[in-house]
Amino acid sequence: MIQRIQTLYLAILILLVSIVSTGTSLFSFISETSKFTFSSFGITEYSLDGKFIQTETFPIFVGTIALVLLSFLCLMSYKNINRQFKLGRLVFFIYFLSLLSIFLLSVFGDRLLDVSSSSREMGVGYFLFIAGFPFSFLANIGIKRDKKLLDSLDRLR
Repeated sequence: MIQRIQTLYLAILILLVSIVSTGTSLFSFISETSKFTFSSFGITEYSLDGKFIQTETFPIFVGTIALVLLSFLCLMSYKNINRQFKLGRLVFFIYFLSLLSIFLLSVFGDRLLDVSSSSREMGVGYFLFIAGFPFSFLANIGIKRDKKLLDSLDRLR
């Protein structure tokens, strides 16, 4: 299990997505009167001098925790390469959909809040979430190589 490269890629993916699910800021919108910060727990509104105004729950953390658990399940199913291959593709697909939804939320989020934003700031969580996507792809390539190697060994028997 340790000697496989997809183990390293999936471990890095789990680490990056779990950091995002702890509540790091994904992105912020700054309007004339307040600052809206999106994190994995929801939308928090602050006044421009830093005082807390309100919080609306928008449970992105449920999806990120499900992605972490699915990646861990993919990592632990190393004995059954077919199941690992299917789970790896599922992780990649779900990760792509969640990345697309967070990107669209960062672009059109100010319209969701019905405020005109003067600026948009990307947080650390946004970049960590984007950084995990290539590791999901590389893990799938590693799983596919192992599957191809095991299939060629089965033909030799």
